[in-house]
Amino acid sequence: MKNKSYIGLSFILLIFGIIFIPKIIDRISNGSTVDNNRLNTNSRSNNKSSLFEIGSSPRFNLINQDSVAFSDSDFKGKVYVTEFFFSTCPTICPKMNQNMLEIEKEFLANNDFGIASITINPENDTPSVLKEHAAHLGVKHKNWQFLTGDQDYIMNLATKGFNLYASQNNKALGGFEHSGFFALIDKNGNIRCRKDDFGNPILYYDGLEKESVEALKEDIKKLLEE
Repeated sequence: MKNKSYIGLSFILLIFGIIFIPKIIDRISNGSTVDNNRLNTNSRSNNKSSLFEIGSSPRFNLINQDSVAFSDSDFKGKVYVTEFFFSTCPTICPKMNQNMLEIEKEFLANNDFGIASITINPENDTPSVLKEHAAHLGVKHKNWQFLTGDQDYIMNLATKGFNLYASQNNKALGGFEHSGFFALIDKNGNIRCRKDDFGNPILYYDGLEKESVEALKEDIKKLLEE
């Protein structure tokens, strides 16, 4: 009886080996192939920056300080920073201006970089006023555009396009309130940003904080290398 049991058990093991072992070997082989593909994917992604892509930057058509029509498509193929400001702003704009000048200085010789400074007070900030404002700041980069246009259009661009706060408020100093954040746009017209220590995208860069401006400089360099 024992011999018959051993024979039966051996037969079962033989059938198991014939049916299942090739499948196990095949799965192991496929598993190693998937791992290799993942490694290759990671290797490819290392060639690009790790900056988060928020989405496409809103389209715009405005007038620059030289009274020339200027749109977002004119920045195609360039990395650029967008801000909303007004020339007579007595509160946060002077600090934003100084920090943007630091960014300009860092990339002064790079023609693939640009800045879009969009006024939220176009009634005052005509092209000629913006040109004087740029001269007053000492702007040197040829791709730093000071832009104006219809006020409702610009407010909509700021609040609904970029989701950056901007509002006319007669009780506020200067008559307007606005965000002090800078938006970073890549060569393909996408808004990009880094992540915080918890892995969450920061969305925009604080134009009033030195640490945030330094981070922005680093991330501009990453995008220029893409």
